[in-house]
Amino acid sequence: MELRHLRYFLAVAEEANFTRAAARVGIGQPPLSQQIQALEKELGTALFVRTPQGARLTDAGQAFLVEVRRVLVDVDRAAESARRAARGESGRLRLGFTASAAFNPIVPALIRDYRRARPAVELALEETNTAGLLEALASGRLEAAFIRYSVSTPSELELVKFPDEPMKIAVPAAHPLATRTRAPLSALVGEPFILFPRSFGNSLYDEILSACRQAGFSLAITQEAPQMSSIVNLVSAELGVSVVPESTAQVQLPGVRYLEIEGQVPMARLALASMPGQAQASPALQHLLALAQGQTARRP
Repeated sequence: MELRHLRYFLAVAEEANFTRAAARVGIGQPPLSQQIQALEKELGTALFVRTPQGARLTDAGQAFLVEVRRVLVDVDRAAESARRAARGESGRLRLGFTASAAFNPIVPALIRDYRRARPAVELALEETNTAGLLEALASGRLEAAFIRYSVSTPSELELVKFPDEPMKIAVPAAHPLATRTRAPLSALVGEPFILFPRSFGNSLYDEILSACRQAGFSLAITQEAPQMSSIVNLVSAELGVSVVPESTAQVQLPGVRYLEIEGQVPMARLALASMPGQAQASPALQHLLALAQGQTARRP
């Protein structure tokens, strides 16, 4: 029994006439009659009583009609679900991001725009450090991730790069620099410094250390923290100073002051990363990448 047999049966049942039903399904009347006879033979019972005026359902045909309508509705629904998934309008998208990336306004704006455009797509979000995100992309656990990239980022990744973000100095409110709005990195010479482990994200780590070396000194990292929000809290606790992406300044704790950097400013680099060919297998991801590329096109 095939779907076409069910559709032929439904047409005859609703038209109560083989000739009209044949025209409706687009085949000749004799082939349609043969298909219905084959269906009745397979079921082992008559579905129609043939009359000079056309055809009417037997009791078996009435019972069969109820189920056929249900089956065809389910089939049509399943077909539409497949089409929607193929258009990227439904399904599931596994997306990762770093804690510092979440502060960048591009990230929540993209997620918001995506949710509005694709409300039926389930977004499974995962927050971890860049090293963890790269591992998740390589293993296929994530389809895309907002990462901090650098020259050491795996070259096979496909990146949609966003504008570089300048960094700022973060100091405790009681620090001598807290009364200023700007300071050079050299003002941090000898200061206890708070930073995350390099293994958590070498892009920001190396950028900060390189900028300090260019300013003529090496950092004295006295405290490590797992993420930017933790760093800011430890600065507030007067355990040291730090350098953070400009967007992190949104974390306005009472005990923290943010200063613009004079001279050469270190940059935080952000990109939406995916594995090669991943977008071809995921229409939902294709739409996110298109939105991300649109974001970069709209920004200077």
